[in-house]
Amino acid sequence: MRILSLLILTFIAGTLWAQDYDAYQKKLFVKGSDTLQYRILYPENMKPGKKYPMVLFMHGAGERGSDNQKQLTHGGQLFLNQKNRKKYPAIVVFPQCPNGIMWTNRQKHKNKDGEWIFEFPVDDKAPWPALMVDQLVDEMIESGHVDESRLYIMGISMGGIGSLEFLYRFKNKYAAATIICGGHNAELASMYQNKPIWFFHGGKDDVVPMHYSREVYEKVKPFNKQTQYTIYPEANHNSWDPALAEPKLLKWLFSNRKK
Repeated sequence: MRILSLLILTFIAGTLWAQDYDAYQKKLFVKGSDTLQYRILYPENMKPGKKYPMVLFMHGAGERGSDNQKQLTHGGQLFLNQKNRKKYPAIVVFPQCPNGIMWTNRQKHKNKDGEWIFEFPVDDKAPWPALMVDQLVDEMIESGHVDESRLYIMGISMGGIGSLEFLYRFKNKYAAATIICGGHNAELASMYQNKPIWFFHGGKDDVVPMHYSREVYEKVKPFNKQTQYTIYPEANHNSWDPALAEPKLLKWLFSNRKK
């Protein structure tokens, strides 16, 4: 009886979860033989001819797949919040990266002390899902619904790494970025040092070492006063929980415009 009850509760929770995210339309972006799955949330009472801010949300490794749903696990509720939807009407896009590939070509290994060492090759072209996302963004811009001066990117973990690489590869496209438990090669930061970025990281993160975001922050901070860094001293890798709950997060994000 107890097992049956647990199964029923699990089914109900899954059904409610799916209903919760119904406002995000399921879409496919097809180019040649490649297909990118994504979910998109439009502003309520969207007005024809009006241009809106757009947020591209890059999920982490745990949300990869082919269900076109898991990518909403972290961040999806933030934009469904009725107060946020009314105050910050925007187009929000959550692409899903397939299993077995990443948003970047990042490589990693552990040194003799057991510390993670990351490498960020950028000489080769980006993985195909990243290229597809960029083409999708271009198509959204061409639709005439997006305010190009208010195009934002947010990313968690693998998506935070990807978001920083997007700032490097697709220059001057985004007005601002939010990077949660991500990081990159600080030597490349000069290519996007004028972009406002809000970094979040857990002080005990043992998946993406904090110095990979801190070093980028130290490179870009001198070039704009909007850039900031928030550390959660007791958090491990899941710093997305407190970061996405920051009361001023969306106010900060949407206050930035591309110059």
